[in-house]
Amino acid sequence: MNASTLTRGGRAGKRKAAPAIEGAARAGFTARGVIYLLVGLLALQIAFGGSGKQADQGGALEEVAGKPFGEAVLWALGIGLVGMALWRLSETVFGAAGPDGGKAKKRLASAARAVFYGFVAYTVLSFAAGSGGSGSSDGKSKDATARAMDLPAGQWLVAAAGVGVLCAGVWMVVQAARRKYHKHMRLGEMSHGVRRTVDVTGVGGGVARGLVFAVAGGFALRAAVEYEPDKAKGMDDTLRSFTETPAGPWLLVLIAVGLMLFGLFSFAMARYRKV
Repeated sequence: MNASTLTRGGRAGKRKAAPAIEGAARAGFTARGVIYLLVGLLALQIAFGGSGKQADQGGALEEVAGKPFGEAVLWALGIGLVGMALWRLSETVFGAAGPDGGKAKKRLASAARAVFYGFVAYTVLSFAAGSGGSGSSDGKSKDATARAMDLPAGQWLVAAAGVGVLCAGVWMVVQAARRKYHKHMRLGEMSHGVRRTVDVTGVGGGVARGLVFAVAGGFALRAAVEYEPDKAKGMDDTLRSFTETPAGPWLLVLIAVGLMLFGLFSFAMARYRKV
């Protein structure tokens, strides 16, 4: 069996699984959109001093759980995120959409995303099952940083992770600002108004999301350099840190609105993303 035979077999397998893969991907984008909308809303409430809840995934899940039919919605979100993980896994096996989707770099990126969304799905489903699996992102960040620093060369590992997250955040900002998401979307199916709305949410949301990642990576790097695990911050503490800038709470307001825009952008991806 040669490489071309394997490639043809992979393409045939992808065509057979296409309807299920597409449904899983779109469910995943929808679930991601709900979570980002809620995190942005919680961050907005913090900016105006009206919320004691965590502005992170755990806070978003608690917000959902407190609403009518909250448990059913939590299970739906968890299953949607499982769909996202399975879609990314399918890209690892069969290759992503597009002419260069089968390249090793693309497959590795899809594998990393599959692991990430698999972990997120697990935490959401654990929360839905009543095990409280989401927890505080701040506590998890500090605990993980402390454990990592206890390993041989742990300080360097944490520093490398911080640099990686910081660079990922900068990459997200640049990609969003350059509207690189266009190549992944079915632009021909959009009206002028829809496309303009997608660009507002895609650029604004992507830049805000990237800034949060970049700042969180910076805190992890600082924790490594100063050898103080408590300097690492999860999403909630990272968002709250924006209120400590000269702009005060207004910078957090902008970031919060941006995260909500990213939630709306995720809904657009659920509708128009090439899968």
